[in-house]
Amino acid sequence: MSRFPAPTLTRRAFLASAAATTAAMLPLSTALPGIATREISLRAAQGRVRLVPHGETAAWLYNDSVPGPEIRLRQGDRLRVAVDNALPAETTIHWHGVRVPNAMDGVPHLTQKPIGSGESFVYEFEAVDAGTFWYHPHQRSFEQVARGLYGPLIIEEREPVRVDRDVTWMLGDWRLTKSGALSEDFGNRHDIQHNGRVGNTVTINGRVPGDFAVRRGERIRLRLINAANARIFSLDFAGHEPIVIALDGQPVTPHAPDRGLVTLGPAMRVDLIIDMKGSAGSRATVTDRFYRGLEFGLVDLVYDATPFRDRAPDWPLALPANPIPEPDLRTASRNEVVFNGGMMGEMVAQEMGESMGATGGMMDHGNMMAGGMMQMASAGPAWFINGVAADEASHAMKPILTLAKDRSHVIAMTNATAWHHPIHLHGHSFRVISRNGQPTRHREWQDTVLFSPREKVEIAFVADNPGDWMFHCHVLEHQAGGMMAVFRVA
Repeated sequence: MSRFPAPTLTRRAFLASAAATTAAMLPLSTALPGIATREISLRAAQGRVRLVPHGETAAWLYNDSVPGPEIRLRQGDRLRVAVDNALPAETTIHWHGVRVPNAMDGVPHLTQKPIGSGESFVYEFEAVDAGTFWYHPHQRSFEQVARGLYGPLIIEEREPVRVDRDVTWMLGDWRLTKSGALSEDFGNRHDIQHNGRVGNTVTINGRVPGDFAVRRGERIRLRLINAANARIFSLDFAGHEPIVIALDGQPVTPHAPDRGLVTLGPAMRVDLIIDMKGSAGSRATVTDRFYRGLEFGLVDLVYDATPFRDRAPDWPLALPANPIPEPDLRTASRNEVVFNGGMMGEMVAQEMGESMGATGGMMDHGNMMAGGMMQMASAGPAWFINGVAADEASHAMKPILTLAKDRSHVIAMTNATAWHHPIHLHGHSFRVISRNGQPTRHREWQDTVLFSPREKVEIAFVADNPGDWMFHCHVLEHQAGGMMAVFRVA
């Protein structure tokens, strides 16, 4: 029996959107006409959840479920969330990817006092951008997210693309013992120094997936959210031809993914349009292929015996643009950020330092990387940004960059480590403008960019949201080990 039953299919009379164009800039405090307020209550508490068929697992839950309830509202409306903390620990909620006012960002000690056990807090903000977002704690996130505290936040376009079904898959990753209990080794040194807490059990929407029911001829908008601490997914849709229409909630020129694989680092989101072209009664396995030699079947697409329609519909794919100001690269300030540390980091630092020195370039960065590694060996931190390791227990840090408000800025980032890092900036979306010196094809807007060992990535954005904002790796063990900093917009 399918754990993903197909709802009754209706031909929703959505208006097809025109191609995305430059939208008029709206301040973060300005709502669209017809504003409404969506009120939600979230209770964070201990509970039990059936992740696997053979028993229940003790977890931390929002409203007694994993993931927490899917929150949906329309672009321009207001969201008010009353949070009650029934956990035996402090917590917060961060609205990942949403351009909220600084006081609503959910970062303990930086933007708010943590919500104590037995205490409450009300978050309130306007849904400026449409898109696929999510929510999770920023207090000991390496533990609290791994225990199950996360949920989807969907902000619907005023004029969405036309589809037959709008489906959310929240991908989770759990480290379970043989008895089905959560392994309690949160934030251990090995995970911090290597590639983070990669679990042994993958779930979709809080359950080990089985079948996903589809019908030939239907068009699905599939919203993928990677809520795992560290696992990177690279999904092969088995002969289907997904089209990417949004990355991290922001519209992008519709395109096929590179090599046909849909890749999501931790915290990233991808919106796909998938036309179901298989034969009636057939099945196809969606396979994760990111880790070589560890490929596995994630879920089966199982076709009903009765087609929905003979062929895929010919409906427009492009989403309307969100009101994000366009950075001016001619006048932008230029800033450099280097990530270093981790196991094998000294070797990479030496290689990159030699390379930079050979070109007469950034030798100081090479020296800084090696210095960071010596600090790691003697003092304990594992990861560094511009030679500084953050203390995860206190997010209130001296800013490493102060960015002029309402001005354009380019951040050139170098991954001087042996590991992948999904780097997330709070309070803003940015354009990814180059990789290793080559312009990106789609100049995609993102809030979390995945980059490979030794890779260099440039991002650009207008710093239009004032305050102190977190900038960190979303492999949550890397963040806990020091890969976290603050940008100030003033």
